[in-house]
Amino acid sequence: MAGALLPLPALAQAPPEAPPSPREQALEARVAALEAVIATLKAERPPAPAPAPAAAAAPAPATPAAPAIQTTPINTAGFPGTRFSFGGFIKMEALATATDGGELPDGGAARLLYLPGAIPVGAADEGTDLDSSAQFSRLWFASDATLDDGTPLRAYIELDLFGSALGNEMATNTYGVSLRHAWASWGRWMVGQNWSNFQDPASMVDSIDLVGATDATVFVRQPQVRYTHGAWSLALENPETVFSPRGGNFARISSDDNVLPDLTARWTHRGAWGHVSVAGLLRELRHETTTGIDDASTGFGLSVTGRQIINPANDLRYGVTLGRGISRYIGFAIGPDAILDGNRLEAVDTQAVFAGWRHVFSPQWRGNLYASASFFDNDPLQTGGGAIERVGSVAGNLIYSPHPRIDVGLEGRLGRRWLENGSEGDLSRLHFHVRYNF
Repeated sequence: MAGALLPLPALAQAPPEAPPSPREQALEARVAALEAVIATLKAERPPAPAPAPAAAAAPAPATPAAPAIQTTPINTAGFPGTRFSFGGFIKMEALATATDGGELPDGGAARLLYLPGAIPVGAADEGTDLDSSAQFSRLWFASDATLDDGTPLRAYIELDLFGSALGNEMATNTYGVSLRHAWASWGRWMVGQNWSNFQDPASMVDSIDLVGATDATVFVRQPQVRYTHGAWSLALENPETVFSPRGGNFARISSDDNVLPDLTARWTHRGAWGHVSVAGLLRELRHETTTGIDDASTGFGLSVTGRQIINPANDLRYGVTLGRGISRYIGFAIGPDAILDGNRLEAVDTQAVFAGWRHVFSPQWRGNLYASASFFDNDPLQTGGGAIERVGSVAGNLIYSPHPRIDVGLEGRLGRRWLENGSEGDLSRLHFHVRYNF
């Protein structure tokens, strides 16, 4: 048995392999060097770009759609960035007017709007006249732009049809276009024809008549240069002296002899409660003739106006104006600025006051009540007994708006003009209108 086991150790302990020859060692070294070079080259080579995605199939041509509605401003090529707008209203009105001191002239302005200085006095009662018109329809155009430094630019033109008559009520009722506003503004500067800086349009009553509280409202549009900074504004405005000769019974004559502009200044404070505004006026009164008359006087005035919001349904509007030589600015020049007594201009003192209440019954219904009056301090020996001592009126209206753009309203008015000789004349009027805003 021992002899049978002897071969096992002999197989397990076979003699070791012979060491590699120098030639084999050299080949192995060369292979190792090549592998190292290949590994280095792989590390330095950038990764291959990802394969581009397969191109998507081209979509089938779409059916042409209807043209889209223009939703952006249309700009002119010459002034890129300029925005244009326009608007206005169509207004048809009918007025039934009765006067007890004579007749208002047919075709005159007083047949279409309330002019207290034109109320007839001293003649027989003529009865009631009915007039209708669309002359106070209005159209405006505006352009707006902003400079690179943020300064706003604006231009504005407004027209109505209360110009010279080209026709009459017999056939065509054709009337000329008249200029209301034409001005341009650059930042704080405004140049052109605009409301006088002495006037506060925001305090005007909500009337069917063009002005409403005409007896005491400062109402002037004229060329001017205005500078506005915050609550303050200062303007140089077109001058014009309106005078009456001695004993002329307030006949109004425009002298057109002024050389200095009217100076106006205004301060306005606004809040959620409404606004209050104070304005001042300083002006030269002048008249010259080729017959030797050459005189000048000074006019000045102060006006306090505002709107007080009581609650969302009620507000009060008011104004008090007083001064010397300022009659041209009140109620379409109710009286003259001065009396020409010989060769001298004597300025006329004037006081004016109005107040109005506006009430909103519902989103469709609103109403207004208002009253106004002006007083003139005259010397009847200078003016004559036919000069106006005072004017006044009360009015009320009810306005229905079936749509935010449409007003249908009726206004009633009682007006009176008193003269220095004790005479007086009354006016009664019903004023209906339909107005469409666009």
